[in-house]
Parts: sequence; C-alpha cells; structure tokens
Amino acid sequence: MIYIHSSGCESGKGFSLKRFFNIAMLYATTVMSAAHAGTLVMESWRVDDKALWETALIPAFNKRHPGIEVRFAPTTPTEYDSALLTHFSNGTAGDLVACRPFDVSQSLYNKGYLERLDGKPGMENFEATALLAWQTDDARTTFCMPVASVIHGFLYNKKIFKKLGLQAPKTQAEFLNALDTVKRNGSYVPLALGTAEKWEAAQTLFTSIGPNYWRGEAGRKALIAGKARFTDPQYVAAFEYEATLAAYLPNNASTQTYSDSQHQFASGRAAVYPVGSWDISYFNQVAGLEFGVFAPPVRTAGDKCYILDHMDIGIGINKKSRNKDEAYKFLEWLGSQEFADLYTNRVTGFFSLSNHLIAVRDPIGKQMMEWRTACESSIRFNAQILNRGQPSMEQELWNVNAEVLNGTIAAKEAAARIQNSFASVYRSKR
Repeated sequence: MIYIHSSGCESGKGFSLKRFFNIAMLYATTVMSAAHAGTLVMESWRVDDKALWETALIPAFNKRHPGIEVRFAPTTPTEYDSALLTHFSNGTAGDLVACRPFDVSQSLYNKGYLERLDGKPGMENFEATALLAWQTDDARTTFCMPVASVIHGFLYNKKIFKKLGLQAPKTQAEFLNALDTVKRNGSYVPLALGTAEKWEAAQTLFTSIGPNYWRGEAGRKALIAGKARFTDPQYVAAFEYEATLAAYLPNNASTQTYSDSQHQFASGRAAVYPVGSWDISYFNQVAGLEFGVFAPPVRTAGDKCYILDHMDIGIGINKKSRNKDEAYKFLEWLGSQEFADLYTNRVTGFFSLSNHLIAVRDPIGKQMMEWRTACESSIRFNAQILNRGQPSMEQELWNVNAEVLNGTIAAKEAAARIQNSFASVYRSKR
C-alpha cells in the first residue's frame, strides 16, 4: 500500500509532489498488471485427464510461453454443469472452461459468460463443420474452440472370429451372418450390450447404425427443418434393424450395465462390442485381449458409408477473466498442430477437430480416424436444437431404444414416440 505524507515539499527541492504522484501511479499500474497476469485456471469435467495436462500438455505450452502459469481444475462429470454455472454466477469461474457441445454451452454464452471467439488466433484451423457444436443457431457467433470428437463403431474379438472363420463385416448381411454364427456356436455372447442404463442403447448403438439409413447429415438436417418426420420409412427402418440385433444380446440384457458389457467383452466372453472410441483406452489395458474394429455396416454392398463422428469437447474463455490476454495465447496454442497431435495421441479415442494432419499412433484409433476419409461423418441427430423439448429427445431416445432392444415396443411405435417428442420442439421454432 502507498501512503502519501505531505511535509511541505517545495518544487525543485528533493522529491517534487508531481514526480511523487507519477511514481505512485506507475507502481499502482504495475501492481494491477501483476494481479491480472495471475495463474490461468481451466475448468473441465475430464477428471481423468488431470495427470496428462499437468505432465504433458501444460509443460508443452510453457515451453512456448514460460511466463504463463496454467492450473487444470476438473470437477466430477456429473457435477460439472451445475458447478460451472454456480462459478459463473458468483464470479469464481476459471479463465478457461471446457465446453459441452451444443445447448449447454450455448446457454452459457447467451447468459453473457463466454467470449466471442470469431477471428481470434487459432480459430482459422477449424472448418465450419467442426465449429457447429459451439455456435449460435444462426452460425454467426462461435463461443468455444473445438478440441475433439468421438467416433462410434464395433469392436470384435480377433480370436473368436478366427476360431469361427469370420471376417470383419462390411455389410449388414455379413454382420448378421457373423452374429448368427456366434450364436449357433453357443460359447460366446454375440453382442455385448445391456439396457439397464439405457444410454448405451441410444448412443453407442442406435445413433451409430442410424446414419446409414437416413444418410447422415441430410437426414438430421431434414428433421430440424421439418422436411422429414421420424415416422418416415428411413427412420423406422433404423429401429427395425435395431430390433433385429436384439436377438444377439446377452440373456440378461435388461439388467446388464455398461460396466458389465465392458467386462464381458474384455474377458473374452463376447464376440462383438458396440463401441464409442472413448472405450479404446480401457480395452488397451486388458492383457491378452486381441481386438479389431469395423465401421457400422452399410445396408448393401456398394452403398455410401456414414459414421458418427460426434463433437465432444471444446474450450471457451470466461468473459470476465482477469487474465484474458494470457487466455487468448493459451487458446491460440490449443488451435495448433502441436496440441492437436499431443491430445489425439495421449487421450486415446478423442480425435482432433482441427484441419491439421495428425499421425494417430494407436492402431484402433488410427483405423477409426481413417473412416473420416472413406465415409461421410455425421453427429447425433438430436444434439442440435431437437433436445430442447420437455422431456428432452435425448432422454426419450434412451427410453425408447432400451424398450426396442427389450422387445417391449415395436419399431413403428418407437418412431412415433420420438416424432411426438420432436414435434413440440419444431412447433416452438416456428
């Protein structure tokens, strides 16, 4: 603190009053600048990434910016959204925040909590399609930088397939033939999937196989625009295909959890596992497990293939950050080739959304990322706009798909229920 003591200094004798105030102002400015240039705090729900940020990512950034300290401060995934909102509302939010895709983060921007990032350094490394999950509905404003997506497909046990003379299927007929062969053998579960937690039925199965029916983005956008209905043939057919796959689930599928399914495949008791790429690192740790991966099979040979390549995580800047200049330097680095390579290869199964060319070292991850070139990418069809009804379409999808796999409702009824959920959202848009 600066104390000013007036003792009758005269101009030209010793320390003039004018000079004193100039030095005092300079000191105050320096103190304030130092306060603003404090530690960058980044909030996230990715608790498992804490060691990675602290031992690899932040040190890599500090090699380029040694004067900027960064602290990774994660919150348990189930508590993150509510905790972050509380932090923003009481002024304690970090300088940087991990952004969920679509509505959750858009709500934060609408409340004035996130910076507008259009035209900022680093943002030029992302195509328009990569920005979609962190833009306003009119695509005019971007509020988070894309970081990574997850890709869906099917893992298969190589030893089981070799023993039964099977190859990784490319068409639905080949897939069903492989599952039939496993079922007739009787030694293994054909498809390791349960419905107890419901979300896997929707996210790792239905939204994975569905794009091959509704032609990916074309079908998704048609629903949003009101040019298609979920009761149209292509959407009903996806539910019918899902119902066919129900015959290959474990006998206790209705009580089998996500963890149960993981263990079932990891222990070699199941031939195929519907996978989200986030699972790769888990199975990589299982000694003796030899597994491959195949994309959601196309309906018939020669059809164009579609994959689910869903935006998962972005990074935004707190609009009231006291370290905004430093935060923008960090964000620019997040958009670099260096970060894209580090993140993709250290967080197995999470693929950079930047347009940098990345050499993926994990063999399963590499194969899945190569699908982006061979197939057309799409996202979960309900993620943008359609979840805004009550109950949300996401929750309805969990319930409906679990019921289809449990055999308690037919495909047409499932489609009608989702259409009714969607219709209320569409009416609110008009």
